[in-house]
Amino acid sequence: MRRTTRSALLAAGLVLALAGGPLTAPALAAPQRTPNGTAAGTATGPDAEALAAAIAGLPDHDATAAVIRVGGDGTWHGAAGVRDVRSGAPVLADGRFRAGSVTKVVTAAIVLQLASEGRISLDGTVQRYLPGLLTGDFAPITVRELLNYTSGLHSGASLGDTVEEGYPHRFETLTPRQVVAASVARGPAYAPGTHQDYDNIHYTVLGMLIEKVTGDSYAHQAAVRVFRPLGMRDSSFPCGADPRIHGPHNRGYDWIDGKLVDVTDWNMSDRWAAGDLISTTADLQRLLVGLFSGRVVPQPQLGEMFTLPDVPGARYGAALERFELNGKVIWGKTGSRPGYATVIAATRDLSRTLVYSVEATDAKGDGQGTAERFGYPAFNR
Repeated sequence: MRRTTRSALLAAGLVLALAGGPLTAPALAAPQRTPNGTAAGTATGPDAEALAAAIAGLPDHDATAAVIRVGGDGTWHGAAGVRDVRSGAPVLADGRFRAGSVTKVVTAAIVLQLASEGRISLDGTVQRYLPGLLTGDFAPITVRELLNYTSGLHSGASLGDTVEEGYPHRFETLTPRQVVAASVARGPAYAPGTHQDYDNIHYTVLGMLIEKVTGDSYAHQAAVRVFRPLGMRDSSFPCGADPRIHGPHNRGYDWIDGKLVDVTDWNMSDRWAAGDLISTTADLQRLLVGLFSGRVVPQPQLGEMFTLPDVPGARYGAALERFELNGKVIWGKTGSRPGYATVIAATRDLSRTLVYSVEATDAKGDGQGTAERFGYPAFNR
């Protein structure tokens, strides 16, 4: 009876509380132990105190829930918030969510596998593998230039650049071919290989390349080449235009016109090989560790993910972004979809890994505040 009363009170007061400040909700912060028995959160492990503080008080105005996994030399797992605003049910630590542009890591891995098998060349061109896709206005664009965001392609078609713009169109379909056709119609943005411009369009074309070279669907290639070998049993792509997240999941919310709106159900088919992945933090940790340890992509192809192109201000290799924090060089990938902000990141030697899913109420914002709050403590020391 006490549990029912508490949930009812939580659900009744949640929207008001989110508008005014934090609301106490069920939370779990579970420091683990390293193989040698050293407790996580010590001087040799992640900053457990800062991580626990990050999730304290959820849900609040900025997030309805968060699930964090830190690994390497010392581990820490934590989850807090609610999986559903209406019921006030506690967050699912193993719940599924939209991983957004973390999808690009899967796409890059498939392409690099195909390169290792000799089925494509990273110096081969879009014009060779996808004849007729580009017009004669385009100089040759290599596979490597797609991987490291230097292809010179303009952004493609979109159903809305913001959550507010996209929400009325959330059940509409925009196919990858329509996305790319709109990009091609704009002509080249710059000469290939001279500038780095992060955009979904590069990976939409890579998804098309994967299907052309393999004669198979992108989703099936992801399953047989990445998910199944790594034991990622809760990772998948929606079937066509299906807007739902199937299986246990935490719902996502966003502030739209001053109201907290459920944005969980959304047709993401236009993001496809650039941002349509559904996963869990446990599965993304398997992806991160498997990838960095060489179990997904063999050398020398794996080196492409950790190599910046020789262009001014480059920050990305093949899918992965390089940044420095507290004297550590970290490689990772962010992902954002309405209601969901995701990060996977690690040092190259896997001495520290981070995966988080935050049900952020401004997930399509710049993401810096979310990263500073939920991600930076993992690399404090």
